[in-house]
Amino acid sequence: MAHTYTVPEGIRRLRADKALAHAFPEYSRTALQRAFDAGRVTLRGTALKRDHAVAGGDVLEFSFPEVVAMEVKAVDIPLDVLFEDKHMLALNKAAGMVVHPGAATGEDTLVHALLSHCAGSLSGIGGVERPGIVHRLDKDTTGIIVVAKTDRAHRALADQFATRSLTKEYVALVAGVPQLLSGTIDRAISRHPVHRHRMTVGEGGRLARTDWERMETFGPIAAMMRCRIFTGRTHQIRVHLKSLGHPILGDPLYGWKPDPRLDRQPKRVMLHAEHLVLTHPISGKELDLRAPLPKDFEQMIKALRKAAKQK
Repeated sequence: MAHTYTVPEGIRRLRADKALAHAFPEYSRTALQRAFDAGRVTLRGTALKRDHAVAGGDVLEFSFPEVVAMEVKAVDIPLDVLFEDKHMLALNKAAGMVVHPGAATGEDTLVHALLSHCAGSLSGIGGVERPGIVHRLDKDTTGIIVVAKTDRAHRALADQFATRSLTKEYVALVAGVPQLLSGTIDRAISRHPVHRHRMTVGEGGRLARTDWERMETFGPIAAMMRCRIFTGRTHQIRVHLKSLGHPILGDPLYGWKPDPRLDRQPKRVMLHAEHLVLTHPISGKELDLRAPLPKDFEQMIKALRKAAKQK
């Protein structure tokens, strides 16, 4: 589809890419850059470079290159969809599912599943027919994850996550019981200096804040906590709760050890992204999303309640 834009009178000198970016906010800068790079932005039939100076009265014509298919193939994997329309979807990610394909992953990632689920409804993110995943969850973490279907929705959603203008709450089962009913952990997080696959708290890291409250206690054995994060650092809740002295059950990377008082030991990190409130990227309406606790999480709670009664 070709577009025509006449530079408003009164403008003496303006870069062509900035002129189009200002006039067409629905298109990402990346999409417009692709149009320039493909020679699809013209003035009087001549292809323009991004930094070409335009002035009032100039008539620019432009179109976008065809969206190319993503190399990753679509795989029919069941998804638990919480919300979906033509712009975006939100789903309840299962435990064990990796979000992005990589050298060590198979054909069972979330991206593989989304390419199948969204077949025919992706308009292209950055010129590639792919789902626009704007945030991540660790492999073993379950719960809400949001995906864009269009470039415009992707930009709007990514901006909300970047500016933290949304509400993100997680439920965690932790070892031991915090003395307080609630609190705030405001400690910077950085890469561990020795164990590079781990994160740690301390000076020199990126600011990170987690608010928490106790939801239920299981004797002295464990507690269920609700955590609201105001930043999105790698392993943030896992690192912060470890610093509080209460590592998440099933998380040996951050200090959890099997408890002999339990008949049932967790097989994964007991962390669930349960609640997300955000603004719809196109309509501007509030979306209040909740993901029910997965079966293994519920079973762990039952095991904890049983163990608490026996002690």
